[in-house]
Amino acid sequence: MTISIQNIRGFSDVLPDESPAWQFVEQTFRHELERYGFDEIRLPIVEKTALFSRSIGEVTDIVEKEMYTFTDRNGDSLTLRPEGTAGCVRAALQRGLLHNAQPRLWYAGPMFRHERPQKGRYRQFHQVGAEAFGVPGPDVDAELILLSGRILRALGLRDVTLEINNLGTSETRARYRDDLIKHFQAHAEHLDDDARRRLHSNPLRILDSKNPAMAEVIASAPDLLDYMDAEAQAHFTAVRAMLEATGQAYRVNSRLVRGLDYYGSTVFEWVSEHLGAQGTVLAGGRYDALVEMMGGRATPAIGFAAGIERLVSLVEAAGSVPDKTTTQAYLIMTEPTLAQNALAIAESLRTQMPTLRVQVNMGGGSMKSQLRRADRSGAAFALILGPSEAAAGEINIKDLRGETEQYTVAIDRLPAVLSSFDSR
Repeated sequence: MTISIQNIRGFSDVLPDESPAWQFVEQTFRHELERYGFDEIRLPIVEKTALFSRSIGEVTDIVEKEMYTFTDRNGDSLTLRPEGTAGCVRAALQRGLLHNAQPRLWYAGPMFRHERPQKGRYRQFHQVGAEAFGVPGPDVDAELILLSGRILRALGLRDVTLEINNLGTSETRARYRDDLIKHFQAHAEHLDDDARRRLHSNPLRILDSKNPAMAEVIASAPDLLDYMDAEAQAHFTAVRAMLEATGQAYRVNSRLVRGLDYYGSTVFEWVSEHLGAQGTVLAGGRYDALVEMMGGRATPAIGFAAGIERLVSLVEAAGSVPDKTTTQAYLIMTEPTLAQNALAIAESLRTQMPTLRVQVNMGGGSMKSQLRRADRSGAAFALILGPSEAAAGEINIKDLRGETEQYTVAIDRLPAVLSSFDSR
């Protein structure tokens, strides 16, 4: 049979056998974020387009090329969110969460960018993000970096590298920007079309180019760290000292600029060599000007985000996904007339044993076919109910994974009997 309607390119299904890896990643983030005092916030998928053009930057690839933007029936320009920070800041401002407070917020869900699909990168992708507001010092920078590293280790990822940089203040970036433009103008013949387009609007983004033909001219560009003022240098030195005090290894990458205009001061990325050209696993940094830019009071802030698809790929490759929880008991009836009894037994077991997974055979079938379904379900035991057993208040237990012979127990003793076995 040919299916005429298929999924849209870049919008993927997550199938049942893929879900355990996703659940592992999501649950690990939730657990570690809550340990560090972060509270969950749930944000809308659609926002006003101006939110992203103002915060991300008019001349970024995201705003210029990648956003899913449409006009609704009221004539408003709306956009499927391409990232989470802008919406989180909007919500924190609108709902008064920043008033005399230092909230720590995290969120998760789908984001949307119309870009070329590739390994670990899709048009609908999923992120987990964390944002901390109201703390200006280097201590929160270091703690978020350490938190992100702890999450990656909890996911079983060891072959990742931390890179850090400091983008300085807006004043130092302005001086650096002028010199950077002069440098690239002097080598204009080596620039690709994207670099030429960005030369005067966002020259720092040229440093992030992956075009090998531009590698030499980028390598010879001025170094941003040489432009830092004393305040930025002190902040960066303190962040590094805190990381070193905890034993966290890192590499200073003066070409690390991040892709969004709102970043300044500390920026960081965790990078893997197993994702091809798109090697960033988790990334973040400071955005102290964003809250004020969006109409609030000047508020220091820092955050990070990670793509779940990329992390799923890495944890699967690392073999760190826990074994899938399977059905522990599968209830079989030798006669269709016993369906009522079987459902009552299963409901009683679920009530008395909240951690037990019980699946009742549905749709009838021979004993052989029911046992085959039980085996495919991954159940450790088959519970077999026949008319004589039902009349006597008993049930048969068949060990599907071990050598124990089939035996009969009283139904009211089932919870105790099943609890006596180790988790299987």
